[in-house]
Amino acid sequence: MTNKMNFTVFCLESYKTAHKLTGKQVIDYLKSFYDVLHPTEQEYIVADIDKYISSRQQ
Repeated sequence: MTNKMNFTVFCLESYKTAHKLTGKQVIDYLKSFYDVLHPTEQEYIVADIDKYISSRQQ
Protein backbone atom coordinates (compact mmCIF):
# COMPACT_ATOMS: atom_id res chain seq x y z
CA MET A 1 0.00 0.00 0.00
CA THR A 2 1.31 3.46 -0.83
CA ASN A 3 1.74 6.25 1.72
CA LYS A 4 -1.13 8.12 0.11
CA MET A 5 -3.42 5.11 0.39
CA ASN A 6 -2.37 4.47 4.01
CA PHE A 7 -3.14 8.07 4.88
CA THR A 8 -6.48 7.96 3.06
CA VAL A 9 -7.51 4.88 5.02
CA PHE A 10 -6.41 6.52 8.29
CA CYS A 11 -8.50 9.63 7.56
CA LEU A 12 -11.47 7.63 6.41
CA GLU A 13 -11.48 5.44 9.50
CA SER A 14 -11.00 8.46 11.79
CA TYR A 15 -13.94 10.27 10.22
CA LYS A 16 -16.15 7.19 10.18
CA THR A 17 -15.45 6.60 13.84
CA ALA A 18 -16.06 10.21 14.83
CA HIS A 19 -19.40 10.43 12.99
CA LYS A 20 -20.57 6.83 12.63
CA LEU A 21 -20.79 7.15 8.83
CA THR A 22 -19.79 5.10 5.80
CA GLY A 23 -16.63 5.71 3.86
CA LYS A 24 -18.46 6.63 0.67
CA GLN A 25 -19.15 10.12 1.99
CA VAL A 26 -15.50 11.09 2.37
CA ILE A 27 -13.40 9.16 -0.18
CA ASP A 28 -13.42 11.75 -2.99
CA TYR A 29 -12.58 14.55 -0.60
CA LEU A 30 -9.58 12.72 0.82
CA LYS A 31 -8.24 11.95 -2.64
CA SER A 32 -8.62 15.56 -3.74
CA PHE A 33 -7.03 17.17 -0.70
CA TYR A 34 -4.35 14.67 0.31
CA ASP A 35 -1.50 17.19 0.02
CA VAL A 36 -3.23 19.72 2.26
CA LEU A 37 -4.47 17.29 4.90
CA HIS A 38 -1.46 15.00 5.16
CA PRO A 39 0.63 17.15 7.53
CA THR A 40 -2.30 18.00 9.83
CA GLU A 41 -3.61 16.50 13.05
CA GLN A 42 -6.54 14.08 13.25
CA GLU A 43 -8.92 16.61 14.84
CA TYR A 44 -8.30 19.11 12.02
CA ILE A 45 -8.93 16.45 9.40
CA VAL A 46 -12.28 15.50 10.93
CA ALA A 47 -13.34 19.16 11.23
CA ASP A 48 -12.27 19.91 7.65
CA ILE A 49 -14.23 16.96 6.27
CA ASP A 50 -17.25 18.15 8.28
CA LYS A 51 -17.07 21.55 6.58
CA TYR A 52 -16.72 19.99 3.14
CA ILE A 53 -19.66 17.60 3.53
CA SER A 54 -21.83 20.32 5.07
CA SER A 55 -21.16 22.70 2.19
CA ARG A 56 -22.07 20.03 -0.38
CA GLN A 57 -25.42 19.29 1.29
CA GLN A 58 -26.71 22.86 0.96
